[in-house]
Amino acid sequence: MKRARVVRGCGAALTLLLGACSLAPPLKTPDIPTADAYKEIGPWTQAQPADRLPRDSWWRLYNNAELDELEKRLIAGNPTLAAALANYAQARALADQARAGLFPTLGVNTSVGPNRESANAPLRGPTTPTYYNSSTVGGSVSYELDLWGRIRNEVAAGEANAAASAADLENARLSLIAQLVDDYVQLRSLDRDSKILDETVTAYRRAVELTEQRHGAGIAPGLDVSQAQTQLDTARSQAAQTLAQRALMEHAIAALLGVSASTFSIEPKIVAIPLPQIPSGVPATLLERRPDIAGAQRRMIAANANIGVARAAYFPTLTLGAQGGFQSTSFSNWLSAPSSFWAIGPNALLSVFDGGLRRAQVAQARAEFDLSAANYRSIVVSAFQQVEDSLATLNHYHDATVDEKAAVDAAQRTLDFAMALYKQGAIDYLTVVTSQTALLQTQLEALKLDTLQLSSSVDLIRALGGGWEDSTAAQNGNTMAGNTARDLLSAVRRVDPWVAA
Repeated sequence: MKRARVVRGCGAALTLLLGACSLAPPLKTPDIPTADAYKEIGPWTQAQPADRLPRDSWWRLYNNAELDELEKRLIAGNPTLAAALANYAQARALADQARAGLFPTLGVNTSVGPNRESANAPLRGPTTPTYYNSSTVGGSVSYELDLWGRIRNEVAAGEANAAASAADLENARLSLIAQLVDDYVQLRSLDRDSKILDETVTAYRRAVELTEQRHGAGIAPGLDVSQAQTQLDTARSQAAQTLAQRALMEHAIAALLGVSASTFSIEPKIVAIPLPQIPSGVPATLLERRPDIAGAQRRMIAANANIGVARAAYFPTLTLGAQGGFQSTSFSNWLSAPSSFWAIGPNALLSVFDGGLRRAQVAQARAEFDLSAANYRSIVVSAFQQVEDSLATLNHYHDATVDEKAAVDAAQRTLDFAMALYKQGAIDYLTVVTSQTALLQTQLEALKLDTLQLSSSVDLIRALGGGWEDSTAAQNGNTMAGNTARDLLSAVRRVDPWVAA
């Protein structure tokens, strides 16, 4: 008796030991060298930021209430974001399906009704009735012992894929918000262009009137009138082209919000959008902030776990099962002890020959891991490039803006001098035309550089992951996108229950 207890205890210990096995290899993340600081650092950045900015409100740096409202509408109505939510919900459901394998399966069944047995049934006796009643009620339970970690690796892969989908959702949100901010910046830049062109058209109209007066008085030739009229018509054409570009940008914003462009409009007005001071921190923190990097890392974890799933196919599966119940030909003694039946015992299954199927599945799983590792490295390298690109453009556009604004002042003085000399008859009108063209070009170029700086700041924030708060996502194994996904899912449910379904 004592020996039997020892044997049972050893068997239980062996089962627990085997249950703790996992055939997934240790995760090896590709080495990504990072510098101590970014190469492109301008005087306007802060190397050690004192403030933290959550990625769910970074657009408030641009200090625009209208933009805040547009961002809320984007979160609620953008169809691309709704699709990302659906992908996340699907990945979450698949993870729950995999986790169900950790628990036993319970089932119940019952049947009541008449039966007819074939007269030619095998082993049919002469006294066996052809017609009889059968009443059965029973239940069953089965549980697969996860000896080789197959189920646990499937669960780990499902959880990692769900986390990757959550990161994809956050990345989609980040990209869409950045696109909306950039489109809004472009729209307001076109409003400023329109204002300058309208003022230019007014000035050129006065110039046409001046040349007509001088030509009528016999002071100036007709050539001056035609040159002035050409300048006026050209400016009017540019103004109309700018309005066309603004209409397209307004339509693009409507599409981002998920509304019809026919019913959407933004009032033209001059809006001052400040250029934010963006602390870039240190390069290593980029790996914690970027949701696409987090997603790529989670996919590596899932691919690594799938290697363990594929390798577990080389070993037998052991299932514990039991079933029992009551069966009788009449209701009178249906639920009595003589009518009971039961069966209990383990079931083992091992594939002996499969023509190399399992070997090929393991090779496929390893190749998928190598692919995910290469994608992870590519995304990280691209992320550093995007940060450096944005920093470089911000730095150089800042210097160019200073020079261009000085050029605007100089062009304005040149035009003033040229117009004064033309009125005195000291120069021809071609000099005035040249000065007018130079002034308009420098004014539009100065506005373009302001817009490019704002767009580069949006690109930089997007490249930095949408904020610069301290992140412990990489340490605790969860991404910030998980909470964001749930918050977004709740928001979409409030707006559109069909999307949540």
